[in-house]
Amino acid sequence: MVLKKKKEIQVDAFVLECQELETLRSFADAEDQNLASLLLHCLQLSDGIHQIYSMKQIMTLLKKMDRNSACSPMIKCCLDIIGVMYFSLGAKNPLKKVLASSLNGLPEQLTTEAVCSFVRCLKEELKTTDLCLYRKVMDNLASCMENFSIGKASINNLFKEVLQFLQKSVLEIQEENRKLSGNSIVETRLMHDLLMAIKVSMMLLQKVQENFQGSLWKKPGSLVWQSMCGLLKTFTNFLMNEGLLPTVQTTSGLAVILFTKTMFDPVEKLPCLVSDLLLRSVKCASVPEWFVSSCDCLCTEELSDSVLLFLCHGALAMLEWKNGSMGENGEKLLLDIALVLLSLASRLKESNMAVSLSRILAIWTNSALDVLESSSQNLKSSLNGNSNTTGKLLEYVYTHWEHPLDAVRHQAKLIFKNILRIHQATLKGSVVKSDPFFSMLTESLLSLEWHVKGKYASLGCLVESVGVENILTVDRTIPAQILDVMGDQSLAPYASDLLETMFINHKSHLISAFQKNIWINHWHDTWVSPLLLILCEGNPDQTTYVIDYYLPKLLKCSPDSLSYMIKILQASADANIGSCNTRGALGALMACLRTARAHGHLQFREIMRDGLLSIGCVKQGLVHQHNQLFCRIQESSQVLYKLEQSKTKQELIKESAKWGHFATLQQYKDFMSSICDKLFEALFPGSSHPTRFSSLTILGSIAEIFSAAEGHTQAVFQLAQEIDPTRVQMLIQCFASTFEEVKVLAFELLMKLHDRLDLQDSENLHLLFQAALDLSISTKPYDCVTASYLLNFLIHHKGLLNICLKNQQVAHTFQIDEDMSASTVEKNTLAVIKYLLSNLEREIFQAEKSLLQAAASFPMYGRVHCITGTLQQLPLNNLTLVTEWRQMVTKLILMSYRLSSVVSPIVQSSSPEGLIPMDNDSESAGRLQMILHEIQPRDTNDYFTQAKILKEHHRVDFAKLTDDEPVENVCTEIRGKEGQTCDVTAQMVLVCCWRSMKEISLLLGMLCKLLPLQTVSESSDGLITVEQVKGIGDYFKHHLLQSRHRGAFELAYTGFVMLTEILSRCTNESLHTLPQQWLYNVLEEIKSCDPSSKLCATRRSAGIPFYIQALLASEPKKSKTNLLKMTMNELISLAVPVNESPNIIPQVHALNILRALFRDTRFGENIIPYIADGIQAAILGFTSPVWAVRNSSTLLFSTLITRIFGVKRGKDENSKKNRMTGREFFSRFPTLYPFLLQQLEVVARTMGSETGELKLHPSLFLLLLILGKLYPSPMDGTYSALSMAPFVPFIMRCGHSPVYRSREMAGRALVPFVMINQIPHTVQSLLAGLPECTNPCIRQNSVHGMLLQVFHLLGSYLESKHRVNSDLQQGLVDIITGIKAKVWLAKRQNPCLVTRAAYLDVLVVLSDYLGKSRRKGIELFGFWEEISKVISASELMTGIHYFSALPGFTQYLHSITKLVISVLSVAADPDFSNSSSPVAEQMMNSSSTIVHLLQSDFHEVRLPMLEAVLLWWKQVNSKQATKEKMGPLSLLSDLEVTLLRMAMKEKHPECFCKVLEILHCMDLRKVLPRTEDSIKMNPKEFLNWAMNIISASDSIKIRSVALKLASKLVTHLVQNCQEVMESEMRQWIQLVTSCCGDEEQTAIRLAAAEVLINITPLFLTNQKLILGLSSTLAMWKCVVLLLQSEELIVRDTAADVIRVAQSQSNICNKTEFAFRVVNASMALDLAFGILCELLQQWNQTSAGVLVLLEWLLGEDEQKKDLETTTLMEDDNLFNKGEVNFWAETLTNVRQLSKHLFLLIPATRLNLPDQVEFLRLARRASDQTKLVTQLLKELPPTPEFSKTVEFTRLAIQNERIATCLKILTLLELDDDACKNKENPEK
Repeated sequence: MVLKKKKEIQVDAFVLECQELETLRSFADAEDQNLASLLLHCLQLSDGIHQIYSMKQIMTLLKKMDRNSACSPMIKCCLDIIGVMYFSLGAKNPLKKVLASSLNGLPEQLTTEAVCSFVRCLKEELKTTDLCLYRKVMDNLASCMENFSIGKASINNLFKEVLQFLQKSVLEIQEENRKLSGNSIVETRLMHDLLMAIKVSMMLLQKVQENFQGSLWKKPGSLVWQSMCGLLKTFTNFLMNEGLLPTVQTTSGLAVILFTKTMFDPVEKLPCLVSDLLLRSVKCASVPEWFVSSCDCLCTEELSDSVLLFLCHGALAMLEWKNGSMGENGEKLLLDIALVLLSLASRLKESNMAVSLSRILAIWTNSALDVLESSSQNLKSSLNGNSNTTGKLLEYVYTHWEHPLDAVRHQAKLIFKNILRIHQATLKGSVVKSDPFFSMLTESLLSLEWHVKGKYASLGCLVESVGVENILTVDRTIPAQILDVMGDQSLAPYASDLLETMFINHKSHLISAFQKNIWINHWHDTWVSPLLLILCEGNPDQTTYVIDYYLPKLLKCSPDSLSYMIKILQASADANIGSCNTRGALGALMACLRTARAHGHLQFREIMRDGLLSIGCVKQGLVHQHNQLFCRIQESSQVLYKLEQSKTKQELIKESAKWGHFATLQQYKDFMSSICDKLFEALFPGSSHPTRFSSLTILGSIAEIFSAAEGHTQAVFQLAQEIDPTRVQMLIQCFASTFEEVKVLAFELLMKLHDRLDLQDSENLHLLFQAALDLSISTKPYDCVTASYLLNFLIHHKGLLNICLKNQQVAHTFQIDEDMSASTVEKNTLAVIKYLLSNLEREIFQAEKSLLQAAASFPMYGRVHCITGTLQQLPLNNLTLVTEWRQMVTKLILMSYRLSSVVSPIVQSSSPEGLIPMDNDSESAGRLQMILHEIQPRDTNDYFTQAKILKEHHRVDFAKLTDDEPVENVCTEIRGKEGQTCDVTAQMVLVCCWRSMKEISLLLGMLCKLLPLQTVSESSDGLITVEQVKGIGDYFKHHLLQSRHRGAFELAYTGFVMLTEILSRCTNESLHTLPQQWLYNVLEEIKSCDPSSKLCATRRSAGIPFYIQALLASEPKKSKTNLLKMTMNELISLAVPVNESPNIIPQVHALNILRALFRDTRFGENIIPYIADGIQAAILGFTSPVWAVRNSSTLLFSTLITRIFGVKRGKDENSKKNRMTGREFFSRFPTLYPFLLQQLEVVARTMGSETGELKLHPSLFLLLLILGKLYPSPMDGTYSALSMAPFVPFIMRCGHSPVYRSREMAGRALVPFVMINQIPHTVQSLLAGLPECTNPCIRQNSVHGMLLQVFHLLGSYLESKHRVNSDLQQGLVDIITGIKAKVWLAKRQNPCLVTRAAYLDVLVVLSDYLGKSRRKGIELFGFWEEISKVISASELMTGIHYFSALPGFTQYLHSITKLVISVLSVAADPDFSNSSSPVAEQMMNSSSTIVHLLQSDFHEVRLPMLEAVLLWWKQVNSKQATKEKMGPLSLLSDLEVTLLRMAMKEKHPECFCKVLEILHCMDLRKVLPRTEDSIKMNPKEFLNWAMNIISASDSIKIRSVALKLASKLVTHLVQNCQEVMESEMRQWIQLVTSCCGDEEQTAIRLAAAEVLINITPLFLTNQKLILGLSSTLAMWKCVVLLLQSEELIVRDTAADVIRVAQSQSNICNKTEFAFRVVNASMALDLAFGILCELLQQWNQTSAGVLVLLEWLLGEDEQKKDLETTTLMEDDNLFNKGEVNFWAETLTNVRQLSKHLFLLIPATRLNLPDQVEFLRLARRASDQTKLVTQLLKELPPTPEFSKTVEFTRLAIQNERIATCLKILTLLELDDDACKNKENPEK
């Protein structure tokens, strides 16, 4: 809950003219009590709100007037003034509405007078001739007709005049619009005026109907009739005018039907007339003459699609559909409208038209429901679910339910919902649940894949119609299925909405059928139990959306279910503890509680009181690994905020009560103070980014919430009171963070506390200012960002002005002092910009001499960045020093141009990335000279005039390059800021240049965006002139069109967008039209093919697409986007040239620009209609002989595929998430249907020529790629216009391609074009088309293509949920028969291994399916027999004599192995192994078969077999192993020897890794006894072998598995072997330790964490020190390291060590977190606690404390850090130092020291121990001196200039201090120790 301030309502007051005021004053009485006096007082008020209250009093008095007073002059005068007042007020003024509602209640005698007054006022209004005032008159007319009886009566009295005024106004507005064509701002205003005129005309007919009684007004001579005809004609013209806004057109369509309905006679024939109009069958002779003359274009001309659409809308909205008032003609019209609308659906593709069509179709369904209430039986038959109309409507829904527009998707849902209601309305009392139509829909929808978003909304509608029980009857697992889908964020909202519909419906059904205690249990089983299961067992990342979307809705429906969830989860918390990959019961409980609390369903106090939840459970949950608990300060603090408010309101309460509140308030203050202490403590040196970000965010919320409100002297809490200089310094140091969001938060917090900060210490201020200036010219790009934040902070402090004025140049040009009226911020900002500008101008002057010197010493972009940053903090529309600022803006613009002229040659060169000639040979230098000559920047040190050759130090005479004689180099050395020689790299110069261009662009764009425009020279407030804006525009145009460096033109684009946005809203005509002119000019230049053009045709046209994007994006969003349409048409015409031109540059530009426009999301759906043309351009461009065209076409095609099918989010190329059904695709892009079909036909003709000639068509790949993105759907109808059948033969023909990849793609592409019920027949025909073994000439490419098509069709058919099961059995038998007939292709009779492999893949698909479905039967025996023959006769069994280089050999081996594995898996199933099926025979020799395959010489055989064995072992070992999963156990017997021998001999890395994994899974009690016989190794030698692998292998995967295997061996041998293994144990410990290092890969560290978990009971927490103290502590240090890993998965896994440790009996569970999976932070704290406890148990306290103190001191880390802590600059430009996302050294130090302080009292030291501790103390003292010295050597403000070194030294300083503090507590005896060390003394 957040308290919101009430928005203050502003109401404009009404002011009366002086003459009328005097008249009113003459009626006022002396006591100011009569009506005139009150009205006079009201009109003299200056506040509109007060006028409203006053007018209500006046109206109350007016209503009390008697009959006699009604005729008095005073009353008439007052009513006249009220009338003037009403018509003068704006339409949205609340006073106008108050007047109308008050006047509605006038007595009858006053109403007549009021009408007379209003008529007089309205007459004056209607005399208006000023076009600008027409809108006001129309607003008044609309207001009069809106629930205002007096206004309506006034219009009724002036009906003719009003009609005439409307007719005149629409004509004049239309004419004015024609004159001002091109001025979009004025055009938009006129369009809205026109729209208002049409709406008022319609209101007039609908609300003032008294004038249409009788037939007098219909006489041709009647003024009313003439005006009506005139308006009808005008509205018809508007309807036909495509140049108007769509809203004007559609409203005109409504008006045409309404006027026709009002004027037409007889009414019964009106539906026929509208039908004729829509069907274009109007016969002029049969319609009235007035209609023909008014609407002649509707009768005689060809109507556009949009006109038809708007007429349909008009008919549906304006005709009376209820009560059957239009009879059979109306029913016919209804069906005709549906016919027209559905035909338009395939033609209207513009986004606004598509939305309108969907909305109008939804209106049609509502009208149909109205008609059906009293319709004929014929209409019911025409509209039931099985009718043609309903079928087409359903097809529309299926095509559009995943439309990219939200509005279309929403309307599709409404249409589907209404279709169901329409069908229900047509039923004659039959039971809905058993209706075939509903059953068919249910089956079809449920058979769809869950990735289809439209399925969810439609199922929801179906649930509302037939009830959820009917859905659950089909499949009870639907709730669980939907919950599984919710791991995908894109599907989660749809899935949760469906679930909500279902469980609400189910609840209603159960309540009506059962008692509460019965129904609630049933409801929980259905909806809550699957939820709890997925929360406990599901992946936390995947269940996030279940918690966010589903859980809140479930609790809203049934809040009582929370108690049920708590009971279930709390009861299973001990059993289901979870892991790093699952939440467990406790994590799920916390997720439920957090969600319930956030949505107001949970009060902790009540739950605790009822005993539902224990405090211990809550505490455990707070530190649970998967409970990301954020401190909800902003919400929780509202309690305190309310308390503060109530305190001020209750100051008069008794003293005793006050004391009670005071005590509570003090507790809150203390609590908040402690919170702030903790948050500031978290900003320690080296704290991680998440820590800083969270701390600063919460501090910012506290500062905002507890800010002192105006007028309040007291506050509950003030953050400023917690601020001291040290904490201010901490916040300022946050500016040095490498993350900008931390800088932003720190700056915002300092600004909130600005009034309480004291930085007036001039020395400190000066140091910070100097630090900012130094950072602004740093060669590290990120330093200038820090400088900008520092300057923006310092600008708010008064003392800064004096510091700036010390600069002579600033002081000379800055003639202001501190006493001027300007604010401190404004004066400081101006001074700082002048300071920066003076330095920058000097640096630009130097750069003009030597750009290399500038890049090395003072890259200028930092200064510009700081200037831009300071300007952004200033309110530029409210400045005092306008003259100074105007001069400053001029200087900044000129400076930008000057700097640009220095750096732009680099970014505009043809090779900006490698510009600096640093090559080592004369030949390369010669090539570089071309670039140097091209750019010719102003540089006097000859670096750019001659190429520099390194090493030889020679200068090249390019005139003599042919002789290869290098000459001496006379280049001057480049020196840095401090005089040292700099190595200027190409990267440094390039970064200096492109970043300077970037900052210039952002500065100029910001100046245009933020500064008020000075339109005339006399303007007092404008800071930038029109000419300057035009100049900036020309600058951007020049650089966007000529820059070649992507960074430069991308950022110039950012600034240019700012400019174009301003120009599009500018009222200055010369500026407003600039974008349009620029667009026309650049398109003309692209088309002109001018050789002198400087447009870049390489680099994807460089900045040209950006330039055009910016110009088009500036077009107003609500306009008709004419510029976009014009540009797209021009570009598409260039991209698909009609005639081949020798100059292909325009085509390349067009393709590149189209790609950029299609990628730009700002154009939204306005660009969708051009996608089909873009696809055509890309496919045709791919056939070009020119590489540049083909390359650009490929890029465009890729972009369009993404735009059509969405961004690919997974690795699965064949995933249906980025695909759509063929029907949907061709319905959305109908022009692609004939184009793709034609192209496919052309391509197919080139396939498989009889001559065997190889012909490759370039479009083949693209065509198959796009067709392969489609997939079949059961919802596809039979609409013949878009039949998929014509594609089938051509795709099949493409399968004969000589290119393997093309054949594969053709196989995939065929699937969506074959209907599911046609697949068996198609497969049989393909099988029948395969050759016989006796054929003399077999074309293997064709055979392979056909087999791939069989493979993909069969796979799709067997996976499909929507095939008819009754047909499946027969279809399978027929397919198997066909396969058996051509099985020779899988045998040696077929010499081609590629086709043999393809045939084997088909057999694998069938075998897998038959095994999973457990289908049996005599008819399948033959199939298994054939497979057995194929396997037994294959080379795999009889011996392989081929070479691996033979084509298809690898595939064949892989396929035949997969077939063997498939048969073995089927044979292992108990159902098959116990039957008489031939597959059972495979079990007789399964082990020997596996061994045979594992011993194969080919890894293509061994690897899949090993993968299968590993999978079988995992199934057998899994906790959920069922009888079926235990089946493979019979296959795994006696494999130990084989696997051990393989492990010794295997050379293939993947196979070797799998062998190790299998050995790790196996029982070592069975493996180790076999090592002596099989591999001549004893267990110790086997362990050494495993450990050597870890050291020797380069594979991360192999090392990870070997580490786990070796660790398992160590554990087993220690527990079961008495033999001493000291050296082995030492080596193993060293390996585990090394695998935990920061430099290791994540997979290795993860494996080490798993090893540590497994060895914890035996080695880490055992009461016996099996490894010895030193080694055991080394292993514990590994745990500590992993708990601080940057990778979350490693930390979470390592946290399991602590859970296992706490579960051991010898560990005292002092905490409340025993046996739980805690987060890494808590695990680290617990680890130190457990370790200290174990030291006491082992009686090794003193030795252990010494080791822990060495950890604390971190000597190893210190040596490494201090070696690198130098005062040298890092050479790497973009190196930001150590980026810390998690590990915090000081957190580790503080947690360890906390436990050491507790352990020290129990530590007793003997003399030898004291010696060691004293040595440690001396080392710590020496380090203290060293660190102190290094800190002194750092420059001023080292936190900014030497951030990394300063942070390291600060951390080390605290480590040493903490160590010395602990050593002090030990009370070491220095003298005794000295005697011990020197016994002679």
